[in-house]
Amino acid sequence: MENKKFIQTRDFSLYLVVIGLLSLGLLTKSYLLGGLGLVALGYCAYLSYNKAEKKNQEILDYIEDINKDFDQVTKHAIFSMPFPLVVADDDQKIVWYNTPFINLFEEEDNLLGQALDKLLVLPEKMEEDPTMDHDGKTYRVFPNKITTKTSSSRDCLYLYYWIDVTRYEELKTQAEAQEPVVAIVEVDNYDEIIDNMDSALRPMVQAKLDSTITQYFQEENALLRKFDQDTYLAVMNQEAYRDLRARKFDLLDKIRGMEIENSLPLTLSIGVSNPGLSYIEAYRAADTSLDVALGRGGDQAVVRVADSYEFFGGKSKAVEKRNKVKARVLGIALRQLIDRSGKVFVMGHANPDMDAIGAGIGVLRAIANRGKEGYLVLKNSNPSIDNLMNRMDEEQPSLRDRFVTGEEALRLLESDSLLIMVDNHKPSFTEYPPLVEEIANVVVIDHHRRGKEFVKNPVLSYVEPYASSTCELVTEMLTYMSDDFHLTNFEADALMSGIVVDTKNFTFHTGVRTFEAASSLRRAGADMSKVRVFFEDDYKTILARAEVVHQAKVYFDYIAISHLDQDTDNSVLVAAQAANELLEIHGIKASFVLAKKEGAVHISGRSLGELSVQLILEKVGGGGHLNMAGAQIETDSLEEARDKLLEAIEEYLDEGAEV
Repeated sequence: MENKKFIQTRDFSLYLVVIGLLSLGLLTKSYLLGGLGLVALGYCAYLSYNKAEKKNQEILDYIEDINKDFDQVTKHAIFSMPFPLVVADDDQKIVWYNTPFINLFEEEDNLLGQALDKLLVLPEKMEEDPTMDHDGKTYRVFPNKITTKTSSSRDCLYLYYWIDVTRYEELKTQAEAQEPVVAIVEVDNYDEIIDNMDSALRPMVQAKLDSTITQYFQEENALLRKFDQDTYLAVMNQEAYRDLRARKFDLLDKIRGMEIENSLPLTLSIGVSNPGLSYIEAYRAADTSLDVALGRGGDQAVVRVADSYEFFGGKSKAVEKRNKVKARVLGIALRQLIDRSGKVFVMGHANPDMDAIGAGIGVLRAIANRGKEGYLVLKNSNPSIDNLMNRMDEEQPSLRDRFVTGEEALRLLESDSLLIMVDNHKPSFTEYPPLVEEIANVVVIDHHRRGKEFVKNPVLSYVEPYASSTCELVTEMLTYMSDDFHLTNFEADALMSGIVVDTKNFTFHTGVRTFEAASSLRRAGADMSKVRVFFEDDYKTILARAEVVHQAKVYFDYIAISHLDQDTDNSVLVAAQAANELLEIHGIKASFVLAKKEGAVHISGRSLGELSVQLILEKVGGGGHLNMAGAQIETDSLEEARDKLLEAIEEYLDEGAEV
């Protein structure tokens, strides 16, 4: 180090002498000093050049030594690598491998030239999932593409090396298997059955119910605790969860099949969380899933999967489970929401029917009774509601001013506006979906079974699949929102028409509350003879409906399927009416009618209750009730839509539907 410092100091001093001589020569104009300076400058340049050359040579020698050492290290690393390594050419034929790789194939002596894909099943997408299984072990494959620079015919080589991750995968599987999954089990109709049962039989039924549910979960080593008369909490691991899913939560069938001395069967609703959550998060997810199961009518299990749901069961008819306390509380809550809001907008589903428009008119009356400004969002009338709209123009033309389009509603929108959705809970199915996104406070009033899509964070939700219609729910709420209905005769008829159309003249899906709502409307001035006029059809509609019935075909011995050829303004209405008429054929348990409408195929499904048309049409993106549902398939081909429908029916029947 001292010698190096001496050399550096000597060079620096020499440079100072040269600079000094040149400077003196310029100042004194002395040729002698100038000459000496130039000679000294040339000598310095010579020394610098020799020194640079020497340094460059030292660097080259150092690099060559490093390369030699690196080659030795590389060769040693490759040949001594403790995990399998193989090199393949452009055609994926083996050109070299190490000893650990040949040990993977004890039956092979020479692997050179063999195709790599014939020896091993390589992962298709190594970038996404490079793991593969071989001979009972799991390996993670790391590929490397090497472009060759030699004169050989190969453009590139592929280097693969395997890392044994068997133990890691085992630990990962064990950890995932222990992640908690929470299920909340609730008996749908416990109070109704217990209240209507002989007191001497109640302990026996309760004991049988408890033992059946307890044994079911104990078989899966799940922890089960009962925290209410009709509610149970189960905590299980992933293995038990996967097993129950594979069994399609057959506890539903076990409970439904229990023999008790009662006219109503016991049914369950089960809400299950998705895996990978903490205990608190899993409980909340299970509770949400249970709400969805109850909102779909019960007798089913709902499993949370990512941002969606999976449904199991739901094959039985929903049992009435509402009480007047809930209707009163929700009615008062809706009244308070209306009072706190500025403008209130009411919106049903696209292409509204009597139930949607009738419920909307009923809610408009509730808004007017509170002294608020209300609007019903409707773009155009349609054949289903034309008769009602024409009568409104004659008897109550002032109500027409309350009807606005979606675009007009956006212009009238205020920060404190309220949106009330009726006869629908899916934003994409509404008359004008952008309105749902723009209004923060949304109320949902619906009687359809809850589907995967739902309004995000509604301020009030009244989804009751046990009700016959949304008009029934609105009528019941109106009785608790004010002491007097204040309904006009037309408004009472509009609400009554919604109940009539969804119950098929009080023959389907009716309960005690249905007739109580109808009697309330009758006292308010509803006239059934005038309501009947709403459903009168013209001659062409009757002929089209008859043609649909005439060309119907029977599948699976008890399912009638037909279609409407022409795309008319009332094609969806004709399809729904024809589906109802097909059920009147002896031996037919379900019917489906397809109709073209605006570039899509609409399907109307109806059943007598033994088959769930809701579960069938949910498989093609639709929904509804067990005995009344609909769907829309984005295609111009009736044949394609019918094939998808038949596939859905086959899948439903294969799942064990009872018919």
